[in-house]
Amino acid sequence: MIKLFKMAFRDLERNRRRTFFSAFALGLGLALLLFMAGVIAWELQDATDTTIRLQSGHLQVRARSYVEEKTSLAWQDLIENPESVAAKIAALAPVQVATPRLYASGIVAKGNETMGVRVIGIDPPSPANAPFRDGLVSGTFLTADDRQGILIGQTLADKLGLQTGDQTTLMINTSNGSVDQQAFIIRGIYSTHTPGYDQATVFMPLAKAQAFTQAGDHASAIFILLKDRQQTPAVVAALQSSSYTVQTFEQMNPLLVQVDQLSNSFMIILYLIVLAVAVTVTVNTLVMAVFERTREIGILAAIGMKGGRIMAMFFAESSLLAIGGIALGLLIGVPLVSWVGRIGFPIGNLGLTGFLLGDRIYANLTLNDTVNLTIITFIVTLLASLYPALLAARMEPVDALHSAL
Repeated sequence: MIKLFKMAFRDLERNRRRTFFSAFALGLGLALLLFMAGVIAWELQDATDTTIRLQSGHLQVRARSYVEEKTSLAWQDLIENPESVAAKIAALAPVQVATPRLYASGIVAKGNETMGVRVIGIDPPSPANAPFRDGLVSGTFLTADDRQGILIGQTLADKLGLQTGDQTTLMINTSNGSVDQQAFIIRGIYSTHTPGYDQATVFMPLAKAQAFTQAGDHASAIFILLKDRQQTPAVVAALQSSSYTVQTFEQMNPLLVQVDQLSNSFMIILYLIVLAVAVTVTVNTLVMAVFERTREIGILAAIGMKGGRIMAMFFAESSLLAIGGIALGLLIGVPLVSWVGRIGFPIGNLGLTGFLLGDRIYANLTLNDTVNLTIITFIVTLLASLYPALLAARMEPVDALHSAL
């Protein structure tokens, strides 16, 4: 075996430039795969974390007749005495925070410009509002007794030219099916670095939202964050009730769950496409080597080297090319992913719906992905060398020697 690798190394050294560029092409392919894996892994995890923090929580308790798509405000579709219900839920050991929220559809207007928004009534002191409180870029956060103030996102403020202290008109659907409108003062502008969310979400104190929508002492849902997401089934079991329904993160975000489930299959196909392009260079290198060394192969066969031994020699060359390419790929890909993981690059507002994306993309390469991609690259390279190895092994000594003359 050692002799085979020595011969393979000697053969690859015959044309160092071609060998280097073959390994380099394979390395670029692996580096691209590492980058793609890191970006997709980070993006899926970030979308999940962002959706939990900003939009759905780990769980929501709702009235059984509540229809989220319709943003129903009818009293029979809402939770009565939500503060009391939230307090009982918050008393459970796995629950980090439970707070009532009231959802309504609205329109923000300034002059002739309008934007459709989702109005959320919140309990301002709740820790669940930390992303918006910590994300204030100007102004102050809401207080529970504020009857004139609202909190808007940076993207919405930029689109309508609004600033802290400005007055704007907000139209909203009410529980009786009519539309009401009032003037509000912008107390603060927040940024979650999620343009799609910041553009479409307006906050006001829960008490004001209840009065504005004529919802009385009701809320759309109890927003729940857990200390550990793995405890979701236990909390769901503890919250089972004939009066309410418990919605899990997966049930509230089916598109995000489907994307997560399909990502592995999609990435495998993409990996194979990238590797196929990169490995083609290796195949061409070995095929050219077969024709350049026809006489040599004929002599080896004539002195008794079996076809299997000749194949093994070309597999050894392929292995050395794969090892060199993998080394180059790791040297290029790992620092690249590390750099993107620290710095990121802006993508702005892509206008996607169904799940939340931030305004910058980062990367997070795991050891598991690195090992798997390295192994896949090595195996695919060996499989690709099967054709030139068979081509060399099937040469008849006489024909090989005559063709080389």
